[in-house]
Amino acid sequence: MKFKAVLMCSLGLALSVGAAHAQTPAQAAHAEALVLDTHFDTPANFHLPGWDMMDRHDYEADGSQVDHPRMVEGGVDGGFFVIFTPQGERSPQADAKARDAAIVRAVEIHEMVAKHGEAFALATRAADAAAINAAGKRFVFMSVENSYPLGQDLSLMQTFYALGVRMIGPVHFLNNDLADSSTDPKGPEWNGLSPLGRRFVAEANRLGMVIDASHASDAATEQMIELSATPIILSHSGLDAVFEHPRNIPDDLLRKLAAKGGVIQINAFSNYMVPTPKIPEREAALADLAKSIGAGGRDMTPAQRKAYLEGRNAIDAKWPVPRANLDDFMKHMLHAIEVAGIDHVGVSGDFDGGGGIEGLEDVADYPKITERLIAAGYSKADVAKIWGGNALRVLKAAEDGAAR
Repeated sequence: MKFKAVLMCSLGLALSVGAAHAQTPAQAAHAEALVLDTHFDTPANFHLPGWDMMDRHDYEADGSQVDHPRMVEGGVDGGFFVIFTPQGERSPQADAKARDAAIVRAVEIHEMVAKHGEAFALATRAADAAAINAAGKRFVFMSVENSYPLGQDLSLMQTFYALGVRMIGPVHFLNNDLADSSTDPKGPEWNGLSPLGRRFVAEANRLGMVIDASHASDAATEQMIELSATPIILSHSGLDAVFEHPRNIPDDLLRKLAAKGGVIQINAFSNYMVPTPKIPEREAALADLAKSIGAGGRDMTPAQRKAYLEGRNAIDAKWPVPRANLDDFMKHMLHAIEVAGIDHVGVSGDFDGGGGIEGLEDVADYPKITERLIAAGYSKADVAKIWGGNALRVLKAAEDGAAR
């Protein structure tokens, strides 16, 4: 059995390696799998005053969903920690500012690992995950969400590779110089990838980076599947056949992804799973709240964040909107397995980036997914593929492709 000294999950489970005979099938499957999430937005918390990865935080108190204690509780062995840069103006000056911000975020990830070297280790190859896990630590892969920081200089991909990045996505909410987004209100600009975006695919292949098509338009995703010499990934996405949304992938494209060896990591983002009506009074109240707090996004002080969360909870109570739950998540998961096959599906909560649904509030809840998979008739081997085996296979393929 792989190293997991103690697994305590939100269902009240408590087990140790020495007491394996007392485990339920779901507990045993979860403990033996190498459990990883391909999209942690948690690095955005690393610079916040007083926030530390080794403290156990509470989602209701500070909105965070990933830290070391909750990773231990959820039996989560590691994942891809994201360098995210929101899309801004497309100009040389803005590109340079985005580049610098992304490099700072990469350094913050390294600083977190260095500060907590007893608990975390940086991973740059697929084989590192098992080795770090065997040493009793959590592995930290690095990824880039939105390659806006590259501007028009693809040589920066080498810079980010040298910093440890092994997964990279071209685009986010809005179109950029590389690709069309699935959600830009202006519609497509390039009809998929730009000419620079096509060279981006080739450079990712050369370096050995996994290409992440989450947030890309269907046309851009299809072109990445076709152009890439190695399998690509959707690090946090859902299924259009289950809930129609531009961020979700249609079945025909999912089949093409799987046919080339790719993987979809099922997302736990409520707006992409159930209808979320716009309520004008609610939108106005949220805008007034943000204005009254005097700060927004990740730059709030602990006191501002606490006040904002309390205000948001009051607004949610007054103007509630539907919220997805674990049943909705499993509909996406099981449909993806049916269409793509067990070798092409994984998990990402999109935690600390807007994800989280009823029943999956943070990483401590992850054993619930294993329970559902075992109850649906899937084996330990199937669970191991979904929780990490499939994503690591794609990373290994990128490594081997670069070596060739």
